[in-house]
Amino acid sequence: MSVRRCLAWPDRRLRMRADPVREIDDGIRGIWNDMIDTMEAMPGVGLAAPQIGVMLRLAVVDASAERGRALRLANPEILHASIELRDHEEASPNLPGVSAAVSRPRAVTVRFVDRDGATVERDFVGLEATSIQHQIDHLNGRMYFDRLGRAKRDMLLRRARKLRG
Repeated sequence: MSVRRCLAWPDRRLRMRADPVREIDDGIRGIWNDMIDTMEAMPGVGLAAPQIGVMLRLAVVDASAERGRALRLANPEILHASIELRDHEEASPNLPGVSAAVSRPRAVTVRFVDRDGATVERDFVGLEATSIQHQIDHLNGRMYFDRLGRAKRDMLLRRARKLRG
């Protein structure tokens, strides 16, 4: 297990759709473990494999107060989303130093393959739902700032470029 380096925006891999995971094996479990170590080192509440340059549909999420309860997801897909929205300040280690409030559905039902290779359908609410949606965006080649209006997005990217020097 180790902390991996996150890709720096605008690395082209952050705009690519990740490939489906065919089988849960020790290699996949090792990537998940590295992702959890990386997420904890940030610290953050989620991480998608493309953020560390692994182009597979893998994500980890831990929005628990006590930590150490990371959920491992392969091939996650949203089946249902609530019409009620929730605003949350989102950021990414791929574009450090900036963040923005993003509105997303407050609750989602997600189908995914778990650490044992079983297909699971589960409901998520609040921060956990927000983080899973954020990670699925990464798996689809989207960044959180893509959900902002053009003016806000341009301002955020200008600020990020300034911070990079």
